[in-house]
Amino acid sequence: MSKTIHFFAFALLLVCLGCQNETKNKFEPEVIIYGGTSAAITAAIQAKKMGKRVVVVSPEIHLGGLSSGGLGFTDTGDKTVIGGLAREFYHRVYMHYQDNDSWKWQNKEDYGNVGQGTPAIDGDARTMWIFEPHVAEKVFEDFVQEYDIEVYRNEWLDRENGVKMENGRIKSITTISGKVFEGKMFIDATYEGDLMAAAGVSYHVGRESNDTYGETWNGVQFGVYQHGHYFHKPISPYVVEDDPSSGLLPEISAEALAENGTGDDKVQAYNFRMCFSKHPDNRIPFPKPDGYDAKRYELLARVYASGWDETFDKFDPIPNLKTDTNNHGPFSTDYIGKNYAYPEASYEERKVIIEDHVDYQKGLLYYLANDPKVPEKIRKEMAQWGLAKDEFVDNDNWPHQIYVREARRMVGDYVMTEHDVLGAKDVPQPIGMGSYSLDSHNVQRIVTSEGFVQNEGDIGVKPKEPYGISYGTIIPKKEECENLLVAVCVSSSHTAFGSIRMEPVFMILGQSAATAASLAIEQNLAVQDLSYERIRERLKKDGQILVLEGKL
Repeated sequence: MSKTIHFFAFALLLVCLGCQNETKNKFEPEVIIYGGTSAAITAAIQAKKMGKRVVVVSPEIHLGGLSSGGLGFTDTGDKTVIGGLAREFYHRVYMHYQDNDSWKWQNKEDYGNVGQGTPAIDGDARTMWIFEPHVAEKVFEDFVQEYDIEVYRNEWLDRENGVKMENGRIKSITTISGKVFEGKMFIDATYEGDLMAAAGVSYHVGRESNDTYGETWNGVQFGVYQHGHYFHKPISPYVVEDDPSSGLLPEISAEALAENGTGDDKVQAYNFRMCFSKHPDNRIPFPKPDGYDAKRYELLARVYASGWDETFDKFDPIPNLKTDTNNHGPFSTDYIGKNYAYPEASYEERKVIIEDHVDYQKGLLYYLANDPKVPEKIRKEMAQWGLAKDEFVDNDNWPHQIYVREARRMVGDYVMTEHDVLGAKDVPQPIGMGSYSLDSHNVQRIVTSEGFVQNEGDIGVKPKEPYGISYGTIIPKKEECENLLVAVCVSSSHTAFGSIRMEPVFMILGQSAATAASLAIEQNLAVQDLSYERIRERLKKDGQILVLEGKL
């Protein structure tokens, strides 16, 4: 055989191997869901139930987002408007805790059954709203197994070059690992809206001005203290008290405060929802983090010195002598002002931001348990708590998921505002319901004109009744993309999103997004051209609650 023939044979072999490798890394389902959140899993289940070939492309290894990441004290609002697969999730949690073997560290009879606006265990409805992180993750994994859902984990969208558009539609997405997913419909179910942004869909980051949509509670909200997360007494922000020349304490901004109602690009604070244990056999003492500096928490020492004493008010009880511990008070687990860059940041930049949040929060816990400036009774109480040994076992018992309360928000043809949420107008084409308060955590920690420290951005305005969430909130403008639905970073103002952004609602919207995606495939239509009547008919069949009982 000649050298030329050998050369062409070798070249052909390389081409064949390349084709095999390309085929191995290319997937062609009908529905592609990007994200590993609770919305992503409910979307996948619904697409499967409607007979569609579906894959979940998840940046995360652990499924469920915040629902399995520490937020076990569910923000239910009015639980009667939570239907469909979301309600199925909470029913499965209920069934888990009916088994006596699920109560390893606590007798079921000793559990207080305290929930947020509803009993933790609702026996009449056979639902449970309060749960341990690993239980939620198990429920999501059970869903995946039962419905035979393909999940590709630790797959990160190539945000620069990974979205291929063709004739106003997403043709395929490519992950950093080189996997290519080509499909008919795409659902962005991430907290960040990365697929939406990479597809060129319009979005907003930060707070709109009140003038933008004629709202009251948007933009800067200084002096609005609707929760307890503010400084109740005058406290000096300076290293040397009352001496501006000494500089500011850590975690305080020197930026001047804008007028109330002014829009900005700032984002409400993030934190980790932590799972603590009080059982001595399931408790790990709070570790001292590398680079720990007690001076970082001097402001909290001054809060204690002022007489504040609410440290344990948000150690919300979940089963087995554990907590879902959230931010509470003027200086707590919310890392105020340190997340502004996160929504648009690269993966590497986000990792740095997240690690900074971890260091801050771990340092805070160690400070509370050990520093002599912390009142002794608080240190003694903290000594009874620790990280839960049986949670997040592959991450040093620390939550896998930071609480991204708000990042990007799509700007579609219909933007939900506080007028929709507070009942000032009828919501068109509802695909689910919300009911929680307009809820924003603090956005800034600043120095007042009087020379004291104060927080800004906290709001909590309760709707008079549950409200519908419009189909228009989950679809982009048609001229931007015809085959994308957005289940988490929906088209809404900052204030409206403060109510929508609850985990049960994300599950509801995930199911509704997949319903629309499946119908669009069957009818070969853009998601914007679907008949709402068809969507409503299918959602009602599958148990979604679209309007209050007694209303049309």
